[in-house]
Amino acid sequence: MPKKTTAPAVPTAAAVVFTDETLRKAADLAADYYRPVWTGLSGEESSGEAVARHLEATITLLDKDGWVRIYDSGTDWSTGPDISDDDSMTVKAMVKSLLRLVRDEIGTDPHRTLSTALRHVGEGGGHGDPDTANIAEVVLDLVVRAHTGSDSACAKAWSERLNRTHTDITALLTAGARFARTYGPARQVTQAA
Repeated sequence: MPKKTTAPAVPTAAAVVFTDETLRKAADLAADYYRPVWTGLSGEESSGEAVARHLEATITLLDKDGWVRIYDSGTDWSTGPDISDDDSMTVKAMVKSLLRLVRDEIGTDPHRTLSTALRHVGEGGGHGDPDTANIAEVVLDLVVRAHTGSDSACAKAWSERLNRTHTDITALLTAGARFARTYGPARQVTQAA
């Protein structure tokens, strides 16, 4: 697995502020969105509250395990793994070497990017599912588009900018949760088969 580039551990003030006006602009963008914002890939609608809980659980996960701007795989291209394939190696030595390589490549650093954290909350089942993860990504994209004024902006790319901080990501997730509670459907509706 690629090496990770970690964000500063020192808490900083958010460089980004998402205002109520930004959320109103995001609501206008949602009204003209090319597909129903609150309908997930399953074809079923999720409530604004369900999406907000997913976004808040993402904050909790990133606060607990840490946020990383990107996974840095650049060093992996220049220095490939050193795996000995000496004919005189025993099977036991080869397996140990392989296990060591896998452990080193996977690592034990729990830091997550924004998109990885959203997905992990959806896979965990306690505070979201794949539908709320997908809708949360759309909501965050709409908030970033309203904030930047760019109709092609997306939250993933925005979160990966060099100047982003954990506090900025938390501010975005908090704004997304506010947006979901304010503008999302009041209750979840299941499509009839």
